[in-house]
Amino acid sequence: MEVYDNNRERLTVGQWVITLLILAIPILNIIMLFVWGFGGNKDERENFSKAALIWMLIGIILSGAFVGCIGCAALGNMI
Repeated sequence: MEVYDNNRERLTVGQWVITLLILAIPILNIIMLFVWGFGGNKDERENFSKAALIWMLIGIILSGAFVGCIGCAALGNMI
């Protein structure tokens, strides 16, 4: 378990609002998640970004599996 450094400033509400605004912009959100997650900044956004990227990967895998199943079912009905 990691102990939080109390000398480091936490992100303010305004910084979180800007963070969420950036994450609402398509394409830029993925780029910024990689920058915040692996850019070397040791703040709250690092772990948040890594967790968000993991959830995106899970979503992509499940979406691919769903599309594959629907595609196979549709192809089976066409034959």
